[in-house]
Amino acid sequence: MERHVEFERLHNFRDLGGYRSADGRAVRWGTVYRADSLGKLAGGGDWERFLELGIGTVIDLRYPWEIEAKGRVPEAERFRYVNLSIEHRPYDQAEIDPDIDPWRYLADRFAEVTEDGADEIRQVLEELAQASGPAVFHCTSGKDRTGLIGVFLLTLLGVERADVLADFALTELATDRLAADWRAAHPDRVMKWPSYGRAPAVIMELVLADLEARYGSVRGYLTDRVGLRERTVQQLRDRLLTTP
Repeated sequence: MERHVEFERLHNFRDLGGYRSADGRAVRWGTVYRADSLGKLAGGGDWERFLELGIGTVIDLRYPWEIEAKGRVPEAERFRYVNLSIEHRPYDQAEIDPDIDPWRYLADRFAEVTEDGADEIRQVLEELAQASGPAVFHCTSGKDRTGLIGVFLLTLLGVERADVLADFALTELATDRLAADWRAAHPDRVMKWPSYGRAPAVIMELVLADLEARYGSVRGYLTDRVGLRERTVQQLRDRLLTTP
């Protein structure tokens, strides 16, 4: 099976299937996807390709103002479309000071999301647990907000840390195209931060270490801060992992 689903306008659409769980099972292929903005699907063959996946639930992690500016998935009424903005403090990555430690800076922004967006993170995971068919979650680039949800989901499914981090870092394959999209959308601006669109594993290593230092474990964070119920975790595992 192919992890990257090829589209003309989408650059970071991936199937989370195939990763092995600690209990010997694996994440089902064709059941849960992560993506960059589905607002780019309007028109052309990409839309037909998307419909072929049979997706029934679309979880949009962007701010409402982003959706207003860039559009949501076409024909949203066809899906269970849910907007859950997990980030509450916007920042402009293109304007990050090029002289600071970029990975620590981004890890600190993730820390803000894990605290500010705890309720929305719980709701996203509940939506994925209760979806009746294939589901996709996405933000703008499919990198940070989407990456964080992907890490939490795979961790709850019992996927090994190395695979969880490797999946996060797969966005690196899309970095050049994401940066090109930004330049095309902002022809009058200069990108000050040379690491725009990057997603090395070290960022998420820092994020997870911070959560473990504060909550004892990632699962402890999801239980104590996010309020995720054991029933939801079991639903996720029943729905998304292969039969033993």
